[in-house]
Amino acid sequence: MNIFLRHVLERLVKTGNLVVSGPGGSTHRFGDGSGDRVHISIHSMRAERAIAFDPMLALPEAYMDGDLDFLEGDVLGMLHIAYLNMGPYGSIEASWTRAVEGVRAAFRRLQQLNSPTRSRRNVQRHYDLSAELYRLFLDDDMQYSCAYFERPDATLEQAQLAKKQHIAAKLAIRPGQNVLDIGCGWGGLGLYLARTFDVDVLGVTLSTEQHTIAAQRAQVEHLDNHVHFEIRDYRELNERFDRIVSVGMFEHVGVNHYRTFFDKAAKLLKPDGVMVLHAIGRFGPPVATNAFIRKHIFPGGYIPALSEVLPAIEKSGLMTTDVEILRLHYAETLKNWRERFMANREKAKAIYDERFCRMWEFYLAGSEAAFRWQDLMVFQIQLTRRNDTLPITRNYMEKCEKALTLRDAAQLASAPSRKSRKTRSR
Repeated sequence: MNIFLRHVLERLVKTGNLVVSGPGGSTHRFGDGSGDRVHISIHSMRAERAIAFDPMLALPEAYMDGDLDFLEGDVLGMLHIAYLNMGPYGSIEASWTRAVEGVRAAFRRLQQLNSPTRSRRNVQRHYDLSAELYRLFLDDDMQYSCAYFERPDATLEQAQLAKKQHIAAKLAIRPGQNVLDIGCGWGGLGLYLARTFDVDVLGVTLSTEQHTIAAQRAQVEHLDNHVHFEIRDYRELNERFDRIVSVGMFEHVGVNHYRTFFDKAAKLLKPDGVMVLHAIGRFGPPVATNAFIRKHIFPGGYIPALSEVLPAIEKSGLMTTDVEILRLHYAETLKNWRERFMANREKAKAIYDERFCRMWEFYLAGSEAAFRWQDLMVFQIQLTRRNDTLPITRNYMEKCEKALTLRDAAQLASAPSRKSRKTRSR
């Protein structure tokens, strides 16, 4: 085994049961033998050297390229051992690996210069993948963001519906209002708000694939007179809205553009308006985006600390009226996605190829691990322009959420079967 890689693993893995076989046939064991065993086989000396120097990037790339396989266990099990030893804010105990991550942190702002042109290109890299791929693992409504698990035994479909109810309650929507959905995805939230509250919705996205499907869904549901989806950058908007919602888009803004984002939101929001921002954040201090995620999954993406978000809100003139932290909800969401993806892996391979499937295995497992054992979370921030816009207690949220739960349950009970709904929606 490469001497530097062995040094890293000996310093890192004190707890757990990790076995690594190298290209020369040697096998080494790390940890105290506790827990489920994970046995990794590395097939080339080049991969060994790369992993030793830059494990955060080279290890997933070795798996993608077939230079690394699991003889026992899987990606999630390996990351559990790593994060168990690193701790929630830990780093790999080797001077050169710390130096690599330090350089990335120092230049993280340069990696997030997300101009309108670059933002559209970044979105196309991920969100313009085949919709058939996303249908393999998302819920029926194609919600591609953190669900809200009110019960441990909730299904993914139930948890995603609960997420929409939870956000809608915080928006305090009234019939006849107009709503802006920044980063509308495949349209599920905008359509839900329109049909539930009798409001007009404008959803904007930079993804051609998402826009096409969202517009089709509005037509199928006969809501196209009330819900409009457009390919537009939020920075181009000039209309005024009663309500603004943004779910899972802020992660693509970039820390350099936070002031622009909230300044624009303040201009778009009517004086008595309400905004809800739902995004991934971190409990710890600012760090660079994971190298594998930035290079292969979400180019230009960045997960902020709240200490980077709140100052931009304060300078925009918006008022933070409510903050909620969702801790393990995204871990459970990703678990559902990962299990569904793996169950449909051969179908995903038919759409793309083996390397793509390995990349997405690592992405889904790595993201779940980061929410489960590292410092990632989801924050929901409610914003207004005046401090008397909303009631002074949170009771209105709970009341609305309960009413939506009863209403949606009654509608689902009387709705056609899942299969027939999916057939019509396509």
